[in-house]
Amino acid sequence: MTARPSALLDDLDTALLALAPIRRRILMALTEPASAAGLAEQLGLPRQNIGYHLNALEAAGLVQLAGERRKRGFTERLFVAARNYVFDPGLMQAPPDPDAVEAQDRHAADHLIKTASTMVRDVARMRQDAAAEGSRLLTLTVEADVTFAAPADFDAFTEEVSAAVAALARKYAAPTGRRYRLTAVAHPAVAKTTPVRN
Repeated sequence: MTARPSALLDDLDTALLALAPIRRRILMALTEPASAAGLAEQLGLPRQNIGYHLNALEAAGLVQLAGERRKRGFTERLFVAARNYVFDPGLMQAPPDPDAVEAQDRHAADHLIKTASTMVRDVARMRQDAAAEGSRLLTLTVEADVTFAAPADFDAFTEEVSAAVAALARKYAAPTGRRYRLTAVAHPAVAKTTPVRN
């Protein structure tokens, strides 16, 4: 069994367990199947200590049994972990207020963060399910940098993008089929650092 591409951590106790330093080292080392003895040698830690943490990680579903092999008269269990872990951003958010009205301001940064957090969680879950089924998750990512000479240009751009997306949504509004969620966001670009040359 090879390592899963990614795993979603959407339970606080499981996330905290994965963040413990020694367990993080074990997870990072298990992108390829390995045994407790192999990990102990690789990480320079006692085998019993590794075995204890492996049992906790297996119980939490953070590692999976990848197979068994006979070695020196006993059966050695091999474990594998995901290559990447995605933390559900909702773990660090306060529970939603059922009486609160959702913000409708498309320029609100809080709304963008909430939308992005939901997207991270949903796509990570769908990718996990697709991997379990052995199927492909079809997604689309479009990125571009734009420069506005004046604040009014940003407003004009917003209206044009909104109109274009609305027109496409109307065009591809089939009564049946697989529904997709299109999210278009814009935020100030982070300045890229220029590498220093000697």
